[in-house]
Amino acid sequence: MSGVDIAVPPSREEQLRAIDRRRVEAARSGGRPFSLFFLLAGPGILAMLGENDGPSMLSYATTGATFGIGFFIPFIVLTFLMAFTVQEMTVRLGIATRRGHAELIFDRFGPFWGYFSMLDLAAGNVLTLITEFIAIRAGAAFFGIPAALAVSAGVAFVIIAISTRRYFTWERAAMVLAAFNLLFVPAALLAHPDWAGLGHALGTWSPLPGGVTTSFMTLLLADVGATVTPWMIFFQQSAVVDKGMGRNDIAQGRIDTLFGAAVAATAAIAAVVAASALFANHVSVGSFSGGADFATALQPFIGHAGASLFALGIIEAGLVAAMTISASSAYALGEVLHARHSLNASFLEGKAFYTCAISSVMFAAAIVLIPNAPLLAITLAVNVIATLLMAPALLFLLLLANDREIIGPLANSVKSNWFGGAIVVAIALMGSAYGIISVFPNLIPK
Repeated sequence: MSGVDIAVPPSREEQLRAIDRRRVEAARSGGRPFSLFFLLAGPGILAMLGENDGPSMLSYATTGATFGIGFFIPFIVLTFLMAFTVQEMTVRLGIATRRGHAELIFDRFGPFWGYFSMLDLAAGNVLTLITEFIAIRAGAAFFGIPAALAVSAGVAFVIIAISTRRYFTWERAAMVLAAFNLLFVPAALLAHPDWAGLGHALGTWSPLPGGVTTSFMTLLLADVGATVTPWMIFFQQSAVVDKGMGRNDIAQGRIDTLFGAAVAATAAIAAVVAASALFANHVSVGSFSGGADFATALQPFIGHAGASLFALGIIEAGLVAAMTISASSAYALGEVLHARHSLNASFLEGKAFYTCAISSVMFAAAIVLIPNAPLLAITLAVNVIATLLMAPALLFLLLLANDREIIGPLANSVKSNWFGGAIVVAIALMGSAYGIISVFPNLIPK
């Protein structure tokens, strides 16, 4: 039978992605813009709300409890504009190349820089996954749920979601859960915020609270690390590819990312406002160990209902991030190994992908159950580390987004390069400043 081509049946991954694309094209040809957006939304929303994770929400709460709302509210808005600028590039890269971020770095810059970027990602992802289960454990503690039970339930939830072996189902489950990030909004309302002061903070940008101190720089970097991190770049680009988005979908991809940034910024600001009740009442958070301590301390000021919402929000933040960060690691590993790396793949086809996702979650959960760990200190440190790791990740992203050989007409505009370059410089400067402060602490006041 030589010379006869034998048709290879499409894989499960390809079949499921084709089903999703037919739905998209039916919505587009039928003139149903809301259905089209619903079908294409996901990667941007999950990247942004996944980054509103346990350590991020605790960083925002620590910020509000330590400095109030003045300086940091507009700063947080700025960081989410930075995040949108960064993540919009991943949409264009994923659509133009149909390849994930890790694979592109290996192909364009060679194995040395490929392994360097993977080490950058792996270090950040492992540390951050640990803090997600810290958040789940801490939030559950407010309701008297034992740590082992809370962490085990979190692991089970993430594994069950992955085990659907269906990208669309996994994505919808994550998005439904991510909507509960807005639990921080009613918690903030129960704090009875000073609306005039909040409006003034948003409109005028108050001066630095007490000048540049070590604690101020730590929280500044933690809040940047709470918004822009390497895993988001790898996750969203891979998710765009796994979803099968094409060039006709770029507008929806941008709206998806902008909408996610707006919702995430709202929840972040709400966490600052809710915790600012502690600042107003001179409650020190220096000895706090996590979400349960914040919720308990807030209870006299926002009531049991408000404190419960705050604790539930911390649990939700940890769960969504555990889902997205573990997927980010699995996507990157699959790309590097040139193995199947899709949430549509079967267990047999995606053996490396699913093994990486599930084992990373179980490892992080086991670390969290170590007794007497300084949970809040670890949480804030991870966000600072994420900021320090961000500059090289952003530099690779900028170089790829300007590589016309792979991205063609979707390459960065001059404006995008100015904004992207400014973000790289700003993060590098903040990281350098923090390093100098850490080595020479006597240079500035405590």
